[in-house]
Amino acid sequence: MTTAHPHIKPIRNKLTAAAAACALLGAAGTLSACATSAAAAPSHASPAVLRAALRGDLSRFLAARRTADHLSAVSLRVAFPGSRPAIALAAGTTRYDGGSPVTTGELWQIGSNTKAFTSVIVLQLEAEGKLSISDPIGKWLPQYPAWRHITIRQLLDMTSRIPDYFGQPAFLHAFAADQQTRFTAARLVSYVAGLPLGPAGYHYTNTDYILAQMIIEKVTHDSYASQLTRRITGPLRLRSTCLAPYTCPASDATRMATAYFDMAGYPPSVLGKAVPPLALTYAQGAGGIVSSLADLTTWERALYSGKLLPARQQHQLESLVSQATGKPIRRTTPADPAGYGLGVAQATSPQTGTFWYYQGQTFGNRVLYLYLPRSGMTVTLAVNSAVNVATDNDLAHLADSVYQTLQQAGAARTG
Repeated sequence: MTTAHPHIKPIRNKLTAAAAACALLGAAGTLSACATSAAAAPSHASPAVLRAALRGDLSRFLAARRTADHLSAVSLRVAFPGSRPAIALAAGTTRYDGGSPVTTGELWQIGSNTKAFTSVIVLQLEAEGKLSISDPIGKWLPQYPAWRHITIRQLLDMTSRIPDYFGQPAFLHAFAADQQTRFTAARLVSYVAGLPLGPAGYHYTNTDYILAQMIIEKVTHDSYASQLTRRITGPLRLRSTCLAPYTCPASDATRMATAYFDMAGYPPSVLGKAVPPLALTYAQGAGGIVSSLADLTTWERALYSGKLLPARQQHQLESLVSQATGKPIRRTTPADPAGYGLGVAQATSPQTGTFWYYQGQTFGNRVLYLYLPRSGMTVTLAVNSAVNVATDNDLAHLADSVYQTLQQAGAARTG
């Protein structure tokens, strides 16, 4: 993250404008700039050679980052359009001190990747005539008069100026005191209610998506978890995707690699302890989903193919503001490479063209995807650790290495 606040905001989208330009795109503005040491597959490599090269990328990442990031597991899924089989790989173990080998069926806390699910539900409600994203908050949540003129769109594109509850010491202390605390949405918002709005522009804040969740519940007279199941996970048959802990079977915890509180900025009382796998009421519609990489691949393709939304709402989903200026932009460019839509993010480089991405982070997991619309390929990565990616976004560097390997193998079309 780029703020100087001493606490980490674990479920934010970590790839801000600076990070997208310097980490995901590489210091020189290319996806492969950070991966020059990778032993990539030769051009037009066989499937077996390509898998071996990608497995080498994962193994090198684990060797380099295991101690620094206190991680033991990394998983990759590369999905192609059409009938070509996906590549699914995993490396490492389920615990930092050993455990069984991690599998490709592992479940992960996907963090702020949840935000796109929330945006899609809101946009579906708009398509049904039940709300408009131009509606002010005051129409649906009159209990917050100071925010009454802020629109739903401003919540979804992060231009609301409402502070982030994750940056509040009172929230962090409450979580550290009892990690199994069942936070309500209203309680999460209460940590910033009464605080002044920030300056105009783009500012990442999880509070926006908790408020969006509350609007969904007000409009539908139903829970967010129920709407998520009825509208998205059920129709897409995402059988390994749930909102923790509300719709997740307790057995899901056994399918998750152990993650640990092990980063400067976390409350000292939790450092070194295991992260509860399904205790995500602190995240909810801003970052509370647990999923597999296979399910996420299905979701990502549906998200960008227009399968979930009518054309008008799909256009709104992908309408961008610059992460640098907060101003609306038609698309990202190499000069202004990072844009934010409604729960989705876009970047552009000369080598890859325009692509969509998101990196979500919880207290113990990170999940990053890239979707390249020209080729229809998705790359999704997950690890069982959290870091301050404003200073060391190593998962973005791993994405660079994977992309370079795919490109050199002839599996990634650029442009």
